[in-house]
Amino acid sequence: MHATYGDEVEFLMVYIREAHALDSPWPMGGKDGAPIVEDPVTYGERKDVAQRCMQALDMSPMTMLIDGIDNEVGDTYAAWPDRLYLVDEKGKVAYAGGPGPYAFEPDELEDAIRAKLDLEPIQRKPKKKGK
Repeated sequence: MHATYGDEVEFLMVYIREAHALDSPWPMGGKDGAPIVEDPVTYGERKDVAQRCMQALDMSPMTMLIDGIDNEVGDTYAAWPDRLYLVDEKGKVAYAGGPGPYAFEPDELEDAIRAKLDLEPIQRKPKKKGK
């Protein structure tokens, strides 16, 4: 999407509380180059983990912002563990995706972007239930 709409839409990724830290309820890491980390307790530690994430996922075309250690952004937007939003030019939420990972729907975000840009909708095949 960034490659398609990046000239007209500013894409930001906000790194929030680590979803799969070793000391979390859902520890993961080490697979497919995913970092093995403990949940950061300082902003500096969170920044280090965010930078590792950015590199591991090769998200360099986007700007990454880092939520404070107080998790204000993540809590305000109910973003944990992941979520997609479209904020319009007036700062209003134009699209709020469901909480990930099960309601993480990039196609819905793209449809919202296209509607905001007055572009024709993409004709998609209906999704099968449970997928």
